[in-house]
Amino acid sequence: MTIRHLRIFIEVADTGKMSAAAAKLFIAQPTVSQAIRELEEHYGGLLFERLSKKLYITPKGERLLSYARNLVKQFDDMEEMMIHDNYVKKIRIGATNTVGDCILGDITNAFGKSNPEIEIYSYVNNTKDIEDKLLKSELDIAIVEGRVKSQDLISIPEINDFLVLVCSTKHPFAQKKEIKIEEIKNESFAMREEGSGTRELFEKYMQKKGIPIRIALESNSSSAIKKAVIENQYLAVISIRLVEEEIKNGKIYVIENTEPDWNRSFSIVYHKNKFVNDEMKDLIEIVKDYKNVDILKGVNTGKLIK
Repeated sequence: MTIRHLRIFIEVADTGKMSAAAAKLFIAQPTVSQAIRELEEHYGGLLFERLSKKLYITPKGERLLSYARNLVKQFDDMEEMMIHDNYVKKIRIGATNTVGDCILGDITNAFGKSNPEIEIYSYVNNTKDIEDKLLKSELDIAIVEGRVKSQDLISIPEINDFLVLVCSTKHPFAQKKEIKIEEIKNESFAMREEGSGTRELFEKYMQKKGIPIRIALESNSSSAIKKAVIENQYLAVISIRLVEEEIKNGKIYVIENTEPDWNRSFSIVYHKNKFVNDEMKDLIEIVKDYKNVDILKGVNTGKLIK
C-alpha cells in the first residue's frame, strides 16, 4: 500500500466512478481498477460495492477514507517542507457564519501576532459545510456554533454563547417586559439559511413548543438579518454576540429566553485522526480567551415566557 494507492482511492470515493477518478488523475482506468483491487486484497475486504454500474463505499471503505485524507495531506505537507527552501507553515481555520461575524477576526489577529511566521487561511460558511471540509481534510481546525454530526470529528466546547430573540426598538414588543411564546407565532422572522447551527437550535425549540415559524427572509448574512429586524420590523433569533453594537446604539431590543434551551457553546472541532501540532494548540489556547460573554450587563431586556 502506497500514497499513490490512497490518492486513487480518495478520488474514487469522491467521484463515485473509476472512469471519473482516472480522468481527474490523468491515468488509465485499468490502473485505477488495479489500485483499488490491490487495496482490497491488502485490507482483506471490499472498499466499494459495485451495483448497477455505480460504486458505493462500504463501511470498511469509510474507515479507510477517514485516515487516508489526513495521511495524504500530511505527506504532501512533508514533501513541500523538505523540497522547497522557501516553505511557509500554514494553518487552515474554518468558522461558521456567526463565529466569522463576531470573533474570528480577533482570534486570527491574536494568532498572527504570536505566530508571525505562519500563513493563515480562513474559511467561513455554515456548520454543515465546515463539517464536510474538515472530513475532507480541506481545513485543519474550525470553530463552530452548531453541533457536528460526524463521529470522525472531535468537538470541544470552549466559548459560551446563547441565542436571544431580537426586535427593533420601534416594534410593539420593545414596550413589553414579558412576551409569551404564543405571541410570536404570527410574527415574521428573518432566518439563517438551512445548515446553520443557529437555525437548527431555534427550529428544534419551536417544534418542541408546537409553534410554526413564519419565515419572511432567509439569509446567511447576519448583517442582512439585523437590517431586516431594524427596517422591516421582523423578529430574529440570533447570537447575543452579533447584536452588541445595535444594543448600544439603541436600535435593537433584546428578549431573553427564561428557559435554558438557547444556551450553547462555540466548539473547537478537528478530525480525530488529525495530528494536533503546535500551531493548532496555540489557536485553541487563544480561543479560550473568548470563553465568557457579558454584553447584557446593565441592559434592560424583555423575557420570553411560557
